[in-house]
Amino acid sequence: MLEAPKFAGLIDLNENHEHYGLSQNFYHKLGEGSNMSIDSYGSLQMSNGGGSVAMSMDNSSVGSNDSHTRILNHQGLKRVHNNYSVAASVNKGKISHGLSDDALAKALMDPRFPTNGLENYDEWTIDLRKLNMGPAFAQGAFGKLYKGTYNGEDVAIKLLERPENDLERAHLMEQQFQQEVMMLARLKHPNIVRFIGACRKPMVWCIVTEYAKGGSVRQFLTKRQNRSVPLKLAVKQALDVARGMEYVHGLNLIHRDLKSDNLLIAADKSIKIADFGVARIEVQTEGMTPETGTYRWMAPEMIQHRPYTQKVDVYSFGIVLWELITGMLPFQNMTAVQAAFAVVNKGVRPTIPNDCLAVLGEIMTRCWDANPDNRPPFSQVVRMLEVAETEILTTVRKARFRCCISQPMTTD
Repeated sequence: MLEAPKFAGLIDLNENHEHYGLSQNFYHKLGEGSNMSIDSYGSLQMSNGGGSVAMSMDNSSVGSNDSHTRILNHQGLKRVHNNYSVAASVNKGKISHGLSDDALAKALMDPRFPTNGLENYDEWTIDLRKLNMGPAFAQGAFGKLYKGTYNGEDVAIKLLERPENDLERAHLMEQQFQQEVMMLARLKHPNIVRFIGACRKPMVWCIVTEYAKGGSVRQFLTKRQNRSVPLKLAVKQALDVARGMEYVHGLNLIHRDLKSDNLLIAADKSIKIADFGVARIEVQTEGMTPETGTYRWMAPEMIQHRPYTQKVDVYSFGIVLWELITGMLPFQNMTAVQAAFAVVNKGVRPTIPNDCLAVLGEIMTRCWDANPDNRPPFSQVVRMLEVAETEILTTVRKARFRCCISQPMTTD
């Protein structure tokens, strides 16, 4: 089990079923209104051109049908004067001309303020001279997400502003920042988004990760307009997720917000699991933050605020697998709250297609079982998916062979 004396587990941020301090940290596409989906607090509404950030900026949130997007407008940022010179920060990093009025980016790059270390993780402190800030593509109540480069590599940059006049909220956000740094620094797996570094400044916290050019799985499925993913690709991507989660659980961690919005597609179509801002060490489940995650993917015990284990991630994976197989949004004819009620009180689950491979149907059914003890560990899920992958490849080869032998013979 991971030991982290400097980074205590996240405290309960709930108050009246909301996350205090971080409850409204959901993001909308810049330049648009607040017409977000009702359960996408933690989802990033991306700007045109695709791509996705390797983490969301909140402590995850519960779906709601009365969300209102807040625009970044914190008083603390007014201390960064309008006559700030971008040219003056050349030696401390670069800001593209389009961001000359961006207070968060200015606060990060301002050479007048020192860069603070990361305590036990000083080796991960980024060198701002190597960071080039690109455009912001999503924002929320307490920060923004940017595309940029670090050492010439495309990266996702998350900037959180430190609340100046709310010490309690600032403490909670600092704890969240430290928790995410701790998690990302220790997770090294080809199916986990790669952590590049972070830094702290008096007015802003910064986390940098690799940038996934393919965007999220949910974006990809939405663009396909509910058309199913080719089965071979769907199973391959499901295997990527299962292997990544097997690794995460092997470290006694829980993701707690596994969903298609937090699964990013790399250039080679492999999947990178992202958003570990709500992951935590599995210790005392009674003290874990309830309602973490998003209702459509959330296990019933989490919806009901009951003690939970790593098996909540297994439940969420079952829903994700269904998404990949069908190409559809879970419970798409319901609001998120209606879906939660149906899952808990009526035992409703997504309908498995009639033509679904038996082994895939079995995986889904077992993963979203109401009893967490009946859900398989990810090590077993991986083995079952490998069987499915072999079956699919064998079927394809047989089909190709039949196609070949059905062709009429020709002679010269």
